[in-house]
Amino acid sequence: MNPTLTLMRREWLQHRLGWTLLVLLPLVVALLLAIFADWKFEADMDVPSGSLPLSLLAGASIFATTALVFVTLAATSLIILSGLPRRDHGDRSIEFWLSLPTGHAHSLAVPLLVHLLLVPAAALALGWLGGLLLSAALVTRLESLGAWLALPWLDLLAGTLALWLRVLAGLPLAVLWLLPLLLLVMLSTALFKRWGIVLLVVVLGLGSGALERLFGEPLLTAAAATLTRNAGLALFGAGGAGLSVHAETQPEAALQGLPGWALHDFAGALSALAQPALAAGLLFAAACFAGLVLWRQRAAVG
Repeated sequence: MNPTLTLMRREWLQHRLGWTLLVLLPLVVALLLAIFADWKFEADMDVPSGSLPLSLLAGASIFATTALVFVTLAATSLIILSGLPRRDHGDRSIEFWLSLPTGHAHSLAVPLLVHLLLVPAAALALGWLGGLLLSAALVTRLESLGAWLALPWLDLLAGTLALWLRVLAGLPLAVLWLLPLLLLVMLSTALFKRWGIVLLVVVLGLGSGALERLFGEPLLTAAAATLTRNAGLALFGAGGAGLSVHAETQPEAALQGLPGWALHDFAGALSALAQPALAAGLLFAAACFAGLVLWRQRAAVG
């Protein structure tokens, strides 16, 4: 028996219903709106073919659906992680998991891997597929199925997959930036139960106020803001150049430029890793993880 696969399967069995509903319900609502709502689409760009504005509509629906599913499941994972340390202690199910040939560190690391990497990655894939379905419904509702099939799919797939790969590649980088904050929240809820997050917010607020009076800078909240901002840039926008489509820009050209933009943006996310803030944050995260392992060891025999 592989303990890692067993721990991963445990997460799936415990959360599969919620994950499934969070993926399907928004997609079903969007499809119903696309099919039955009174849509009016007027292209305001001077293009030689009516399919080109529709290609932007299809691309936008794919992007929006992917982002919606990704953000929903990622936020859900963060909520789940906040209560993860104490999950097995209320009903003493920790005694069963300790019977597996695995240690406390392994039992903590595998759920972190599932909720911080695997679930968001799966959300990206499912959101992209759902976006294809939604784009078909929208374009068919406005024009016809033939119009959807006639879209410049080579450019559409290249553009949407480039952005999909950009976020997927940036996901581990974002996790590295957020790990100190996430593990601090987990350690706080492990020590103080439901009051952990409240106490953490109070301590950060009061501590930052005190440090601002002493040093002229709210160091704690500034550090948290730095980590959060860099986590967001690790997913999107690290290259400094935003995505924009102007009226004079051909939609086809805009789609063709997405792979190059994504590559440049990911290079910016990689270069941002060379910051002392990340090294310090990872050292702090390691200390928090060690604290969680120690707490789990003591709570298991308590």
